[in-house]
Amino acid sequence: MNAIKAVVFDLYGTLYDVHSVRTLCDRIYRGQGELVSKMWRQKQLEYTWMRTLMDQYKDFEAATLDALRYTCGSLGLALNADIETQLCNEYLRLNPFPDVPAALLQLRAAGLKTAILSNGSRHSVRTVVGNSGLQGSFDYLISVDEIKLFKPHPKVYQLAIDIMKLDKSEILFVSSNSWDATGAKYFGYPVCWINRGGTVFDELGVSPDIVTSDVGMLAARFSQVEQ
Repeated sequence: MNAIKAVVFDLYGTLYDVHSVRTLCDRIYRGQGELVSKMWRQKQLEYTWMRTLMDQYKDFEAATLDALRYTCGSLGLALNADIETQLCNEYLRLNPFPDVPAALLQLRAAGLKTAILSNGSRHSVRTVVGNSGLQGSFDYLISVDEIKLFKPHPKVYQLAIDIMKLDKSEILFVSSNSWDATGAKYFGYPVCWINRGGTVFDELGVSPDIVTSDVGMLAARFSQVEQ
C-alpha cells in the first residue's frame, strides 16, 4: 500500500449503480424494471466486448442504445424514440453508491490521486460524474474513446499509465466487475475487487490483491497506513 500513489476506478457498477435505471424501467414497463435493467446491462457489456474483438468500435452510448433495443425486442416490450431517449438519458444520471463520496474524500485526504478509467464515452463519463456533483473528486476522467477499444483490452489499462505518468506498480486499479479486475491484474496492476454482490471471482487464473465489500472499506485501509 505504501507504493500506491493513485487509485483508478472503474465507473459503471463500481462507483455508480447501473441498476439505478430500474426505477424508470419499472415505471415504463410495470413489474419488469429489474429484468429489463439486468438484461440491458448484460447485453451492453457483451456488445462492447464483441465490438472490440471485431474491431468495430461504436461508443458506449451507441452500445447502450443497441442493447436496449435488443432487450426490449427479446422481452416483447414496446419501444419508441421517446422511450429510448428517456431510458438512455437515465444512464447519464446514475446514482453513486452511498459509500462513494466520503471514500473519495478520504482517499484524497490521504494524498492519493484519483481517476476514473471507463468504457464510457468522454461525454458519458463527464456527464455522469457532473450530474452527481462529484467532478471535484477526481484528478483524471479517462475514456476508452482515446483509443477506441473497450476493456479488458490491455491498451485500455495502459491509458492510465500514459496519462497519469506513473508506473503500473504505483496505481491501484479498483473495479466491482470481476472480468475488469481480472483484465487489470493480467495487465500488471495491483487490483482491488469491490465485491458488492457477495459473489465469487471469475476463474481466469488470477486473483485480486484486495477484496472489500465497498469503497469506504478500501479508503479506510489507506487512512490506517497514513496513521
